[in-house]
Parts: sequence; C-alpha cells; structure tokens
Amino acid sequence: MGNRMREKLEDCPVIAAVRDDEGLEECLKTECGIVFILYGDIMNIASIVEQVKERNKLAMVHMDLVAGLGSKEISVDYIRTATRADGIISTKPALIRRAKELKLYTVMRFFVIDSMAVENIHRQCEQARPDCIEILPGVMPKVIGRIASAVREPVIAGGLITDKEDVMSALDAGAISISTTNRKLWYA
Repeated sequence: MGNRMREKLEDCPVIAAVRDDEGLEECLKTECGIVFILYGDIMNIASIVEQVKERNKLAMVHMDLVAGLGSKEISVDYIRTATRADGIISTKPALIRRAKELKLYTVMRFFVIDSMAVENIHRQCEQARPDCIEILPGVMPKVIGRIASAVREPVIAGGLITDKEDVMSALDAGAISISTTNRKLWYA
C-alpha cells in the first residue's frame, strides 16, 4: 500500500463511502482522508473526483458502480486518464491488476456470504495483489480476525456498520479501517 494511503488511514480509520451528491457534500466537511465514491456515471465521475481532490482527500472510484463503465480493463484506463482518481475499488481481479499496472491504489471488495467465500479470498488476493481488501458485511469480528490473519493485505470492514461499537469491534478484530455510508460515523 502506498505511503499516502497508509497515512490517511492512520490519521482517520473511518472511510467515508458516498452514494449520492448529498453524501459527497457532507463528507467533504469531515476529517475523513479517504472517500469511496460509490456512484456516478462516465459523464460526471471526473467532476465528483475533482471535488474530493480539492479537499486533499484520496478519491477511490468503485468501478463496478459507475454507470457506463464496463468490466474490461480499458475502463480503468479511462478512470486514469479522464479523472484524477487516486485509486479504484472493484470485485473484479482483472480491473485490480490493471489499476496496479497504472500505479493506482487498489481495494478489492469481497462479499463474505459463506465459508467458500472466505476460502476464496486468499486465492484471489494472490492473483490480483490488491493494496487492501474490503470485507462486507463488516460486522463479523470473528471472520474479520480470521481473514486479517490469513492474508497479507490490510483489511477494511464495510457494510452494515451502524455505530461506534461496530467500528471498534472491526478495528479490534484486525481491520485497519472501516468504510461506511453512515454519515454520523464520519465524525466519530
């Protein structure tokens, strides 16, 4: 993981995840140093990223959620050339690999729905080599601990985190940070 990303996570382990313009406006007022952009389209993503960058925050674009982007590696090239994004988030190993080639930060997102999904994480990380992984839902301390000890990538817990107790449980279990759309936690 790059030094700048690590520094931002150490300064504030809560990542603001935004899914609309109102959330974006609110997160820009917070101390959160990293913003997960979970919305947009090919026409407005550069503008959304620019607003984040103007506040000296890292802009991480969730490739799978930007309307108009495909699942091919060329979509990462588009984000690299058309925006000033610092990195990407994706569930797709090919996109993570291409982003690494382009020197972007990478977060590979995993939905942990059963034991097979947990077992699959290590294999996919070996293939894609993301900077961090994000585990959803993030309210499973035992599972977070198990995954954090099994992989070398830092773990971010996301999804269903509703209060400060959830944040502390995830961090105590081994997550380096949490991502949340819950605006009250951006100020915690």
